[in-house]
Amino acid sequence: MNANMGTTDKIVRILLAALVIVLYFTSVISGLTAIILLVVAGIFIVTSFISFCPLYYPFGISTRNKSAH
Repeated sequence: MNANMGTTDKIVRILLAALVIVLYFTSVISGLTAIILLVVAGIFIVTSFISFCPLYYPFGISTRNKSAH
């Protein structure tokens, strides 16, 4: 499993996950929408920490800096 996520990609995912968490705890989102968004936020956090996005892999996408390989 080679890293395929760059720093900017990881930061954006973590910020979006944080936004979803804040919206949930301030009761802006609730119900099924909240559950779906919280699952996606969890996936964003995990993929950010392991620097690998499984959806990028089959398409050969990498947001990682070419010199960082």
